[in-house]
Amino acid sequence: MATTLVADVSRKSGTMTIRLMLADDHRMLREGLSRSMSEHGFDVVGEARDGVEAVNMAYSLTPDVVLMDVSMPEMDGVEACRQVRMAVPGTKVVMLTMHADQDVLANAIRAGACGYLVKDCSTEEIADAVRMASNGDTALSPQLAASMLDEVRKLDQAPTREDRVVTKREEEVLQLIADGCSTSEVAEQMYISQKTVKNHLASIYQKLDARDRTQAVLQAVRMGIVSLE
Repeated sequence: MATTLVADVSRKSGTMTIRLMLADDHRMLREGLSRSMSEHGFDVVGEARDGVEAVNMAYSLTPDVVLMDVSMPEMDGVEACRQVRMAVPGTKVVMLTMHADQDVLANAIRAGACGYLVKDCSTEEIADAVRMASNGDTALSPQLAASMLDEVRKLDQAPTREDRVVTKREEEVLQLIADGCSTSEVAEQMYISQKTVKNHLASIYQKLDARDRTQAVLQAVRMGIVSLE
């Protein structure tokens, strides 16, 4: 079991090969990641050496997922993530960082990243995070869990009016998402269809004024609706 992710995921993303792009200014690490990710079945379509190159390459190649280093020359990874998400909305971004820094995590969330890993995690955990991102799920290193809780306490835009509170069923969905379940896993545990789960999520996003799963969970934890283990 991979304990360093929010969810234990070992499945492939359907039957399609995930097109992965790497962005890291350290050549040795970049080449090592390329070999490892290829061995895990990913199609590594490009390798960027800095943030500017990462944005341009992502726009040109439209990969499914970008594995993005936080600290890079020319443009840092968080800003590169923001620009990639704006230019290529269908491309998911997983951030890699040297330290569990709450400010980096907060900025990465706002930039639209859907995965946050520290660099001492295993290649299997990175592979799982890439698959989760491709499926629209979120992966988080445990080293960043405390930072996430700190970020929750900082958020001040969460609605508190009674007419914006989620239903009991939506609370159940939120808690499972907070526990790291994917859409299919939520559907299985609640004995409902994946379409119904997505409908619940759409309602949750609207009520909590959230853009994605990560923001919804942060808002829900702050409001005391769900808890993070």
